[in-house]
Amino acid sequence: MDDMMPVFIHMPAHFDTDAEDAKLKSLHEQEQEDLARILSEKHGLAYTDLSIIPVNADALRVIPKEEAVAAQAVAFDKNGKHLSIAFRNPESDTLSLLIERLNGEGYIIEQFLISERSLAHALTRYNDLSYASQTKEGTFSIGDIDRSPLSTLAGLRAHLNETLSSKENAQVSHVFESIIASALSLKASDIHFEPEDELVRMRMRLDGQLLDAFSFDTHTYRQLRSRIKILSGMKLNIEDRAQDGRFTTEIDGAEIEVRTSIIPNNYGESVVLRILDPNAINRSFGDLGIHPKLLERLAVEIRRPNGMLLTTGPTGSGKTTTLYTFLQEVHTPEIKIITIEDPVEYHLPGIVQTQTEGEYTFATGLRSILRQDPDIIMVGEIRDAEVAETAVQAALTGHFVFSTLHTNDAAGAFPRLFDLGIDPKTIPSAVTVAMAQRLIRTLNPATKSMRPTTEDEKTIFTAIFSTLADKTLAPVSIDEVGQANPSGPDDTGYAGRVGVYEAIFMDEGLATLLRSTPSSGDIAKEVQR
Repeated sequence: MDDMMPVFIHMPAHFDTDAEDAKLKSLHEQEQEDLARILSEKHGLAYTDLSIIPVNADALRVIPKEEAVAAQAVAFDKNGKHLSIAFRNPESDTLSLLIERLNGEGYIIEQFLISERSLAHALTRYNDLSYASQTKEGTFSIGDIDRSPLSTLAGLRAHLNETLSSKENAQVSHVFESIIASALSLKASDIHFEPEDELVRMRMRLDGQLLDAFSFDTHTYRQLRSRIKILSGMKLNIEDRAQDGRFTTEIDGAEIEVRTSIIPNNYGESVVLRILDPNAINRSFGDLGIHPKLLERLAVEIRRPNGMLLTTGPTGSGKTTTLYTFLQEVHTPEIKIITIEDPVEYHLPGIVQTQTEGEYTFATGLRSILRQDPDIIMVGEIRDAEVAETAVQAALTGHFVFSTLHTNDAAGAFPRLFDLGIDPKTIPSAVTVAMAQRLIRTLNPATKSMRPTTEDEKTIFTAIFSTLADKTLAPVSIDEVGQANPSGPDDTGYAGRVGVYEAIFMDEGLATLLRSTPSSGDIAKEVQR
């Protein structure tokens, strides 16, 4: 026996017990989720995973923690009286009593089945309630964060990188809060989330131009997207259809509407948030950028007792802002103004604003508005023959009508009405003004400089100004032009936008021409004489 040599067993040097443990843990978690899916199908319930979607703090407050633990259930989404509840055991008597109580309080409950792991994760969110303030219904409140670093895209990137490197439970809420705060500081009109193959790109539209702001990993984006859906009143479990919603964000005591649009794409769901900052329409009639001579004429036209002003231009050219400014200019306590919009973008004091929904369309709504004895009517957009005919009849019967059309220029408004079936003989009596507009970026006055005009630029300017019937509208000198001077990689050298307008006013010559249904080119030639 003494001759027997001891036997040594050598473990492979590459064996990693930590990696194996992590793998086993992941497999166990996946088994839990698979089981929850199977049970959800058995009981006819929707399945969700609360470890990858944010839990709304206001929803969590509906069920006290002790009751949530007893019923093995949590409320994770709340929009008004609509409440989403997730639980482990749908046959629990304690859960039945809880749902009965909530129904008695007027809640409309949507039920989801979750795994034990998902429930445990959601219950940890009760620890965050002492740090999260309760918000008003439908309002996302931006907390007391330092917004000064968020006033540039570089500052936003640094802040998001720092936040995402932390392990806070409320990480996604902080990220979304920072994005909205930064967008408001930068005066962005839109925020775009665009899933790609390996990441999700976020861009912001500043002064009409889209600029790259940040890139998220897909896991973080899924949480952000769920947060956005919850706030906007959308369905979390719908990913193959377009959804629209809206929410209100509160900052410094002011409420700002955010309109949400989600569409499916090849790599997930693309999200666009449109920010409707009421400061955008807090401008006077004279601040629109309209030339003083045109402004003087419009000031008379929009105060007519009857008629129609049409403003045209592509989407995003500022047509609604222009019409809102006109409405505020003519509004007095003696005048009744009613609008029909899709949707109402900004709320105007003293003006009755209605929104298309269901059977309340532009056509039916406009007919109803006429029975309300208005002096002025704003129709958000003339889209079809029925709306066009009703609007024209309103303009002919003692009302002044403001509306928009999608055409390229002011002259194109009249052929568009022909296409919609309006009798050319009635148009001259109804339409008093046709306008077109665009928005152009303005140079940042703090950084811009002047430079000599090139010969090619002088040739272009001269050709354009030669078409003006009123030569006093041309600039005194074209020897110098402004130049943008960006101060950094994220700076464009521009700050804000201003409108560029053209307008056609009805007269006898144009009225005679319209009876022959002319083209937009013929109309343009007539009015330039």
